[in-house]
Order: sequence, then structure tokens, then C-alpha cells
Amino acid sequence: MALKVTVVGVGLVGETIISCLKERRFPCEWPPRVAATTERPKVLAGEEMLVEETSAEVFRNADIVLFAGKEGAQGASATWREAAEKAGALCIDNGRDFRLASDVPLVVPEVNPGSISRDTRFIASPNCSTIQMVVALNPIHEAARIRRIIVAGFQSTSGWGEKGPKELRKQTPAALESLESVSFDPAVFPRPIAFNCIPQIEPFMEEDYTREELKLLYETRKIMRDDAIQVSATCVRVPVFVGHGQSIWIETQKEIAPGEIKDLLRKAGGVRLYENVHESDPAMAYPTSIDVHRHPDDVLVGRVRRDLSNPRGNTLWVVADNLRKGAALNVVQIAELLVQRGMV
Repeated sequence: MALKVTVVGVGLVGETIISCLKERRFPCEWPPRVAATTERPKVLAGEEMLVEETSAEVFRNADIVLFAGKEGAQGASATWREAAEKAGALCIDNGRDFRLASDVPLVVPEVNPGSISRDTRFIASPNCSTIQMVVALNPIHEAARIRRIIVAGFQSTSGWGEKGPKELRKQTPAALESLESVSFDPAVFPRPIAFNCIPQIEPFMEEDYTREELKLLYETRKIMRDDAIQVSATCVRVPVFVGHGQSIWIETQKEIAPGEIKDLLRKAGGVRLYENVHESDPAMAYPTSIDVHRHPDDVLVGRVRRDLSNPRGNTLWVVADNLRKGAALNVVQIAELLVQRGMV
């Protein structure tokens, strides 16, 4: 029997969730029920759909609710979780509000599917940067126990939401004329983004780390079930439309060679390993943000090599589509996992 699914939010992530449901033939009534802050028609997954105004009514008879958007200044789940659960729905949340709650599993299906129990009714999906990092690192952690991670993230404008890529498109023509005269909206990015790199994503928090950087610390520990992992992150907004890149240094408890890491990654679910198998084309050794358009559902890994400064260290380059695997696809994969387990 087809499931009844409600999607809350029709921004970049909400749109992509609906596309993933359609592409992957998720066993739900079609179209899903869609809600946002205002009622309006909208083309989603190539079809015109009616977006309803969010109210308790949109959760009636829903089997699964997928939270993708915001309601005012807070995440949709913070506003509507109680109503959805009261209606009997099992909820999956892309927002940040409940990720670190002790009673809410934070799930990446390739990494910690066992975090979901038969009693689970609310599941959080991690931050986009965390998802791609743990998919790449968890096989290494299971083999050699990662003790320390240093990560520099190069994050696309779509990570902000719909206004991010619009800012980049708007600023680029002016920046080609004069970088000094580029106007920008400080409510989106704190500096001009065209031809620029901004070492701030989200507000500054404790110890002068941004909230985005601290997510990589606390979410990684929770997902990989190891509070001893040390994480130091710097997250940079870069003038790219889609596709987050990360340069990652790891130190493991057990020494592990780059060749062993490559062997692990070749077998890992959700990972596509790039290797320099064609000497005539060295670029085949690594992925870039452009490559996520060809492989939007994989975490792309390249430049696996030994850290010359640390006998138990290695470094690698990781790229993923932040709208799909970093958000929408992970939500849908969690829903697929629930179906496989007969939980809905």
C-alpha cells in the first residue's frame, strides 16, 4: 500500500526531496502532500503541485513527515513537530533544531543505521558538511580508530539556501567590472561572494568557532559514536553554486597506509573513489564540485595520501552535492530504511 508522505518546506532542499522521492520511486501516494508558509502553486519535480499553508491539517493521516524548511526564524520541525507526532506520523528532520538532542537519533544510513530503534518516531538528518565527511571517514574509523580530524571546508553558496546562488549570480557582472564596487546583502553573506572566499559560515560561537564548524565536531562524535574524536574545522564560503569540498587530515590510533584506506573506500557504500589510473589524465585522480553534477548521490573522494608531518596521519579530499547527499537524499534514504525495516 502506498504511504502518505507530507513534505514541509519548498526551498532548495524541499524541492530536491520531492525530486528524490520521484526519481527513486519511493512507495508513496503521488504527489506527496506539500506545505510551506504560504499556499501557492509551484512546479516541483517537473510537475505543478499545490503547496498548502502549513497547519495541523497537513499532517492528518500522514505516515511520514519530511521537514525541509523553516517557519519564520526557526526550523519547521521546531514549530510543527508536536502536531506531526500527535497525528501519528514518523518524522525525519533536515533542520538543526534536534540534531544533538539525546533522545533523537542523528542518522546517516551508510554509517549508523543501527541508531534507529523500533520505538523511534523522530529522526534528525545531519548538517551537509558532516554527512559527506562521516561517509568518507567511517570506514577508516572502524578499521583504525580516528583520534583527530582537521578539516577545511569549501562550501557552496547553495548551502545558505535559495538566496545564496542568487547573490553570486547578481554580484558576478559587477565584480567583473570592479571588485571594490560590488554591493551585497549582509543578511545572506557577510562579504561579497563573487570571486571571493569568506571564512565565516553562520554566527561565531564559543572559542571563536562558527556554528557550522562546531557542527562538524559535535555531530561527528554523535554519529560515529565516539566522544574521544578531536575535531578542528574551518568552514569557508566559496563562489560555487553546488558542491561542498573538504580537505581533511586524520590521525588514527592504529597506523594505516593510504593503500589500505583506498581499499576500504572502494568497498564503502555511498563512496566513489577517484584514482590516478590514467597517467595521461592526472585530473582523474581527484573530484571537483563540477563532478557532483555527474555523481550527485555519491560522496566523491580523491587525493588520498600520507600526512608527511605525522606517522599515523593521512589526508584526503572529499566532495559531495550538498543539496542531495548533504541534505535531501539522506532524508529520503532514511525513509527508505524505515520502509525496509517495516517501521511504516
